[in-house]
Amino acid sequence: MPKLTRVHARQILDSRGNPTIEVDAWSDQGLCGRAAVPSGASTGSREALELRDGDKKCFQGKGVLKAVSNVNEVLGPYITEEKKFQVNDQVGLDRAMIDLDGTEYKSKLGANALLGISLAVARLGAQTSKLPLYKYLREVLKCPHPTEKYVMPTPLMNIINGGAHASNNLDIQEFMIVPCMAKSFAENLRAGVEVFHSLKKVLDKAGHSTNVGDEGGFAPNLKSHEEAIESVLKAIELAGYRPGVDVALSLDCAASEFYQEKTQLYSMQGKDFTTEEMIEYYSGFLKKYPIYSIEDGLAEGDQKGWTALNSRLGSQVVLVGDDLFVTNKKILAHGIEMKQANAILVKVNQIGTLTETFETMDLAFRNKMVNIVSHRSGETSDHFIADLAVATSAGHIKTGSASRSDRMEKYNQLLRIEEELGQAAVYHPVRVGRK
Repeated sequence: MPKLTRVHARQILDSRGNPTIEVDAWSDQGLCGRAAVPSGASTGSREALELRDGDKKCFQGKGVLKAVSNVNEVLGPYITEEKKFQVNDQVGLDRAMIDLDGTEYKSKLGANALLGISLAVARLGAQTSKLPLYKYLREVLKCPHPTEKYVMPTPLMNIINGGAHASNNLDIQEFMIVPCMAKSFAENLRAGVEVFHSLKKVLDKAGHSTNVGDEGGFAPNLKSHEEAIESVLKAIELAGYRPGVDVALSLDCAASEFYQEKTQLYSMQGKDFTTEEMIEYYSGFLKKYPIYSIEDGLAEGDQKGWTALNSRLGSQVVLVGDDLFVTNKKILAHGIEMKQANAILVKVNQIGTLTETFETMDLAFRNKMVNIVSHRSGETSDHFIADLAVATSAGHIKTGSASRSDRMEKYNQLLRIEEELGQAAVYHPVRVGRK
C-alpha cells in the first residue's frame, strides 16, 4: 500500500468570506487528496477547538495561519517522517495526531488542523484505491452503516434562516423542509427546490425581503415563528405538494443562543419561557403542524430538561442533539444513559477527525438513533459530507437551502452518486408529524 509522503496546508476563504484551512496530502505514487474545513456560527461549548489567530489587524482576528503552521511544521513532519503512515491507515493516522495534540478538545494544535489532514488523507486513500470516496469510506475504512445496502439520504433543507444565521427577528435558527416521498434522492431534491422557489413567491406577495442568510435560506423579518411556518406550508402547497405527506417540516431552534444561564429562562419572541413552557410550546407546534424533527430544542446546559423533553415528545418527533452532543462519543454516551434525545447531528469539525466521527455514529446506530450528517454555516465547495452520508447510510443530510454554490455542490454530488448507484434505496422517515 502506498505511503503518505507529504501534507501541505493553506489559508482559504469560506462561504462567509472568513478564513479556513485547506489541506493537500500526497502519496509516494504522486497522487494528491484535498480537503477544506468548514466553520460554524452557532457552536456548542464542548466542540473541539477551531484554532484562530486572534490578530484583529488581519481578518478581524479570524485568520487560521496558526493552524496552517501546525499542519506544515508540526503535524506534517510527524506523520510523514517519524511515523510514515500508509495512506489507508486512517485510524493509526488520526490516533497519532490526537496523541500529539494531547488535549481533550484539540486546543493545542487545533481541530481544524487535524481535520484538514484527516479528510485529505481519506480522499487520497480513495484515489489510491481507485474507488469513489463513498465506497472507499465503507469498503476500505469500514465506516459504520446500519444496513448493507447503500441508502441515499433524505435532505433537511433550511429555507428560512433566523437566529445566528440571519440578521432578522426570528429566534429559531432554521425552518427546514423534509421532502420524503421515497422515490429517489433526485425527486426529493426537486421537490425541495420547487418549494424553495415557491416560498420566494409567497414572501414577495406578502411584502417580505427575499435576501438569503448564511445557509442560503430566506431571511425575512416576520411577526412570529408561526408566520414563518405558515409561509413554508403555503409554499409547499403552491409547489403542488402535500404538507406532512410529501414534504414535512423541521426546526433547528439552537436554543442555547437564547437561553439565559443565570435565570435558566429562554428569552424568545419577546417573552421568557421556563423549560416546561418550552416543552409545551413545542408540543403545541406538533399538534398544529407536520413537524418531523426538532433540533436543539433546549440549551446544551439544560441537561435535565432534555430528559424531560424526550420523555414528553420523543415518541412523537425526532429530537436531535447538536450542541448537546457535538459529535462526541463520550458526551453522546452520557446522553444515551440520560435518555436525552433520539437523534444526533453529525458534524465532522465538531470532533476533529474522521475516525472519531465514525465512532460516534457507530454508537448512535447501535442505540437506534437517527443520524443526520450536517454541514456548517461557514462552508466551502468541498462535498465530503455528501459521500459520508451515503457511505454510512445515515438516512439524512442537512446541507442548507437550494441556493449558494457551497450548499448546492453537496446536493450535486449526491445526484452524481445516485446516478452511479442506480436504483439505490432512499431513506423514508417513519414519522413526519401530524397529517
